[in-house]
Amino acid sequence: MVSCVFPGSFDPVTKGHLDLISRASSMFDHVTVTVMVNISKRGSIPVEKRIDMLRKICAAYPNVSVEQWDGLLADYMDARREKIVIRGIRSGAEAEHEMQSSAANRMLNSGIETVFLPCDPQMNGISSSAVREIAAFGGDISPFVPGELTEEIKGLLSNK
Repeated sequence: MVSCVFPGSFDPVTKGHLDLISRASSMFDHVTVTVMVNISKRGSIPVEKRIDMLRKICAAYPNVSVEQWDGLLADYMDARREKIVIRGIRSGAEAEHEMQSSAANRMLNSGIETVFLPCDPQMNGISSSAVREIAAFGGDISPFVPGELTEEIKGLLSNK
């Protein structure tokens, strides 16, 4: 069985995340979507809510599970005996950042391989930070987030 991990903060989950989950689920026997803590970002949505939302949208994919990890990705991969990390790439600048992260993870855990998936061109402008900003100004987030989560995310972000 070939499995992979798709880590992220998912704050909030976007259509871009869902696209990567869908694509990875068709390429691997099992995908673990792992909600991680990003110390350089202050979370806008409680982690438990992010996990609940991810479980809702991943229910359509029987080979996808959702977990949480509060430490280093390298340690998570070791603890779960996982080898493959999936990362989405939207731009050259993001590719550079992801390459640096991949190198650091391999220095901490030499068994990790990172697979980079270019984003669907239609998803290129979608990011969690854009969703948070649009929501903060009362804008329409529906083009950016999974339809069944739009109102929930809007409600969670409207309090910020």
